[in-house]
Amino acid sequence: MLDAFSMLQLAWAAGVMFSAYVLRGMSGFGAGLIATPMLALVLPMTIVVPVTALVVFVLFIMLTLRDRKQVLWDEFKRLVLPTLVGVAGGMYLFTVLDNRLLLKLLGGFLVTYSIYMLAAQWLGMKQMRLSEKWAAPLGFSGAFIDTLFGGGGGTLVVIYMHGRGVGKLEFRATLAVLWFVEMIARISGYMLAGYYTPSTLELVAVMLPFMVLGTWVGEKITVHVSQQMFTKILAVMLLLSGASLLLK
Repeated sequence: MLDAFSMLQLAWAAGVMFSAYVLRGMSGFGAGLIATPMLALVLPMTIVVPVTALVVFVLFIMLTLRDRKQVLWDEFKRLVLPTLVGVAGGMYLFTVLDNRLLLKLLGGFLVTYSIYMLAAQWLGMKQMRLSEKWAAPLGFSGAFIDTLFGGGGGTLVVIYMHGRGVGKLEFRATLAVLWFVEMIARISGYMLAGYYTPSTLELVAVMLPFMVLGTWVGEKITVHVSQQMFTKILAVMLLLSGASLLLK
């Protein structure tokens, strides 16, 4: 079934998956934000988004089992319903928009967001404090963007959790469980829409070892890179990825 993909496509996908999960291992989020636009350079979005969703779902299974005792269930309950509604909205647009338009929308989103990231670093924007009322709009928007583009929306939920003053362990654990539930909904939608073909599932199986290895490497090297430097590197990569998709 892998005959549907060239050796160049497979090699590129493996390298992208490894790199994306190195970055995720360092930061705790962002794999889809990196992997989706880079994979979209050589594969259709209708393959890229379902593949990245299933790969990260395997990771969230492991994280949920490991960190479930640190979950802040009150925050989870505030976020889970708007998250599921956001998945439904994003899934609808994903099934009706064509691949070229999705690429242009993703490219524009990445360029805009990367400029915001760089501006926040250079201007030294202060940490916001958010009330629980922000759970609904940010939870919905995050899941909507994740479902439509395969990543990026989770950053909105990260902003919410930071704004709530959540501790590091509880932060990672709560988001892992929330995104685990989100991934069940997203994968179910992609499956019902017929995006998981035998060749797509085989591609997922081939990518899983690169996800595991990248996560392990990222967690090992994270102590050597400051958060500020990591954010700048990530922003530049997103800017270049978004520009390349707009020009494709």
